[in-house]
Amino acid sequence: MHSLAHAALIVIDVQQGFLDPRWGQRNNPHAEDRIAALLAAWRRTGRPLFHVQHGSRSPQGAFFPGTPGHAFKPQAQPLDGEAVIRKDVNSAFIGTDLQARLAAAGIDTVVLCGLTTDHCVSTTARMAANFGLHTMLVEDACATHERTGPDGAHFSAALMHATAVASLNGEFASVVQTADVLFSVN
Repeated sequence: MHSLAHAALIVIDVQQGFLDPRWGQRNNPHAEDRIAALLAAWRRTGRPLFHVQHGSRSPQGAFFPGTPGHAFKPQAQPLDGEAVIRKDVNSAFIGTDLQARLAAAGIDTVVLCGLTTDHCVSTTARMAANFGLHTMLVEDACATHERTGPDGAHFSAALMHATAVASLNGEFASVVQTADVLFSVN
């Protein structure tokens, strides 16, 4: 595993809005527990971490600021003083100061987890790699939902997750598991 000496944990969009039934079936019901374990390890060792919070632009969006869906889930609740990056697009880098904060802190590696694998996690991973950061995707600390294609074909949440991970693997990110990261951090 790549060194985590200059690594930041980035927890992406672990918000109540994903409990909305409109998203459909989800894979990996234990993702939030694994995210909580990663956060605990990062906090215990004093490593830099960033919480990313999506804000819907539309009042009908599941993550509109000021609504219950915008709130973080309990397992990923930021503590006082922890950085919160607020965004309204898929990437945690667009319209935010995340890249500048990482550079100022001398961070060369990002460890990503959160929701959803094929949307905001994937977009952030791709941009992190394009910015020259070593990017690690904690696969079992991510999850997504089922989708329907334009032709009506159904794609299970497990398939959507697996294909998103496969498209990032080796090209944009090193795919790792929570246990491996926890072993390297402790």
